[in-house]
Amino acid sequence: MAHFDTEYQRLEASYSDSPPGEENLLVHVPEGSKSQWHHIENLDLFFQRVYNLHQKNGFTCMLLGELFELVQLVFVVTFTVFLANCVDYDILFANKLVNHTDSSKVTLPDAFLPMDVCSARIHDNVFVIFILVISGVFWLHRLVKFIYNVCCYWEIRSFYINALKMSMADLPYFTWQEVQARIIEIQKEHQICIHKKELTELDIYHRILRFKNYMVAMVNKSLLPIRFRLPFLGDSVFYTRGLKYNFELIFFWGPGSLFENEWSLKSEYKRGGNRLELAERLSSRILWIGIANLLLCPVILIWQILYAFFSYTEVIKREPGILGARCWSLYGRCYLRHFNELDHELMSRLSKGYKASSKYMNCFMSPLLTVVAKNVAFFAGSILAVLIALTIYDEDVLAVEHVLSSITLLGVCVTVCRSFIPDKHMVFCPEQLLKVILAHIHYMPDHWQGNAHRYETRDEFAQLFQYKAVFILEELLSPVITPFILIFCLRRKSLEIIDFFRNFTVEVVGVGDTCSFAQMDVRQHGHPAWMSAGKTEASIYQQAEDGKTELSLMHFAITNPQWQPPRESTHFISQLKEKVHREATGGQQGTAAENHAFTSTHSLQSESEPRSLIANLLAGPPSLASLHLGRDGSIINHLSIGVSEGASALRSLSPLSTSLHLRGSFPSARLPRPDHPAVAAGRAMAGSGTDARTVSSGSSAWEGQLTSLVLSEYASTEMSIHALYMHEMHKQQSRGELSRHTWHRQESDESSESVHDDVEAIRNLPRSSTFPFATTPSQEGAALQSSSQRRYGGTTESLCGGPRVQRTARMPMGGWSEEPQTGRHHDPVPEEGSEDELPPHIHKVT
Repeated sequence: MAHFDTEYQRLEASYSDSPPGEENLLVHVPEGSKSQWHHIENLDLFFQRVYNLHQKNGFTCMLLGELFELVQLVFVVTFTVFLANCVDYDILFANKLVNHTDSSKVTLPDAFLPMDVCSARIHDNVFVIFILVISGVFWLHRLVKFIYNVCCYWEIRSFYINALKMSMADLPYFTWQEVQARIIEIQKEHQICIHKKELTELDIYHRILRFKNYMVAMVNKSLLPIRFRLPFLGDSVFYTRGLKYNFELIFFWGPGSLFENEWSLKSEYKRGGNRLELAERLSSRILWIGIANLLLCPVILIWQILYAFFSYTEVIKREPGILGARCWSLYGRCYLRHFNELDHELMSRLSKGYKASSKYMNCFMSPLLTVVAKNVAFFAGSILAVLIALTIYDEDVLAVEHVLSSITLLGVCVTVCRSFIPDKHMVFCPEQLLKVILAHIHYMPDHWQGNAHRYETRDEFAQLFQYKAVFILEELLSPVITPFILIFCLRRKSLEIIDFFRNFTVEVVGVGDTCSFAQMDVRQHGHPAWMSAGKTEASIYQQAEDGKTELSLMHFAITNPQWQPPRESTHFISQLKEKVHREATGGQQGTAAENHAFTSTHSLQSESEPRSLIANLLAGPPSLASLHLGRDGSIINHLSIGVSEGASALRSLSPLSTSLHLRGSFPSARLPRPDHPAVAAGRAMAGSGTDARTVSSGSSAWEGQLTSLVLSEYASTEMSIHALYMHEMHKQQSRGELSRHTWHRQESDESSESVHDDVEAIRNLPRSSTFPFATTPSQEGAALQSSSQRRYGGTTESLCGGPRVQRTARMPMGGWSEEPQTGRHHDPVPEEGSEDELPPHIHKVT
């Protein structure tokens, strides 16, 4: 086995997640007052099912969706077997004549083989029998799972109706925050969790996202082998649904996994004395799972190909340009995900950044490819126009062999060529577009700033925002590549994985074992370069990269305004909001040129998209000048709102306050007229792609929808402003650190003056700790001579060299890789057996 090495140190417990005075509390409930929902044993599964039923719009929609999945599986298998064994293609292609007594036309049933011939061909084909047996076993497994899920979700349906007082018909019109607020409220009555008298929003998020928080943390710390250096392709990312499934199978819920159940890590993994033995055992499990993947590769590959063919063929025929469209990659969703961010919150945020991301990628159209595409489109379009004109003149032209196929292929060719021709009205403004993207995705490597016009930045962003065709191709190749990643890459990280789960797992009373990063504790995992200087005690190995802790804390606090964070986090949030408010109000007095908040919010308006709500209040003529939302959700008319009042609204806003109070106070408020700017703003937000799930059920559907749309837009824009402000402050602090290291970064417009200076600047450019910095071959030089090297605090696996991995230290400067500094050495990791005399390191967050 390869030599194991680790960099992780033990993390001490941080703070109590229980309300004051309720530590180690076990609630006693009289026998006669116990309800059906008292003391639910597996709250993780329970809350996950409650969330899934809400996202799937009720029991009926969920039931039909899973039922059609079973039907789809049967259809794909039976239809494929029928096409392969029961069709006479010679008749279908008119290569063989058919004798008819009543008609001279060949019908479709004439191409079908008789049932006895079809059955004989199926029985004689061993491979088809094998596929049918495997598919039958898998379908029976899915059927049993379906029946089990129906029973479980029927109970969840009863919970919604009887406990939460929400009917299935009204469920699609409730936001998740409303559902969550009612769950917290009924905890006092039903005692769903007996270990805590009161539940918090963070408790529910922890149980729903327990394993996903671990995955986000491992990607953030670059622990998973998903980045590779390929010959001729350079740095590449490979992270598919199949690979993600295997990671979760190994770590969380598979046979022999690290977790004893959904909420508890096995006790042996909490001690460091037998870490080498546990790493050896994990390595063996990974090997066997990789071998199993290798054996099942043909079956899984065939299924992937068939499913992709039936899923995308009709769509490609109808919209040929869909393969040129882009989507957020699976790696991008994990890299950009906050700790404690639910699926619908993540997708809503990324969807808002989709348009700007597409425009940014379209800025890099190749001029050579554009010229070729224009001429190919001209030639193909000319032939297509002639064929269409002849068809209009006489439809018998379609009866000529290959005419219809030629029309179809030429149409596809013209559509594909048009996707490579940029809009002639498009303005090249990559820096502004990247700022708009950052406002929504919240994360961006340091070296992207000021380099948005470079193809290297574009290629790195393409790893997050990839072509749909690349996504499909990766999923098709996943059954072949996944076994080799498990066997040759993941096994080498067994000891680091064991140490990660031991060092970054804390036990929270009433919740169980959770990832310590998910606590969003600035003191334990904050980064000094992300406004946590003086507030964090974390070593460089305990710090979350790219400001993940700080940004996640702000996102969770804004999304859940009723949540009461611990003292250190409360101080950080209030200080950050105070800075944003102070600089925003300072901008009104003529200091906007040096104002971080104005610099940040101005980027929101540098693009031709509809202006954001709070961005308008802070940095321009407000489109909602007459709309002001206070904490009570009332709508108050103002003749004008200046920048200072906009900043006050930003500071005092409770973005997603419980809509129960809103619905109670909304009827008493005077609703605006249809021509009121608030109504126009609501319509504009609804038309700009705001998630329909934000609709609430108030005294009327219109009132609830308007309220939720406005509050959701306020919350989203407030987080965007804080994210941009934090990045601006991080950039300023990083520049200060660079100046102390006597290294000055050249501006992008000066980089073209000297090729030599440009190469040296790129070579010395600080690199993000969780994202690589790709360089051209001429820029790499001697620094890239090794077959693999440590990147952004992680590893880049090399598929063209040996297994040796060179590691470089991570420094506490926002992931900027510098020369090692003395005096920052961490304590050595205890050798095996050195902790045998000590009690197990099980840190309880009581």
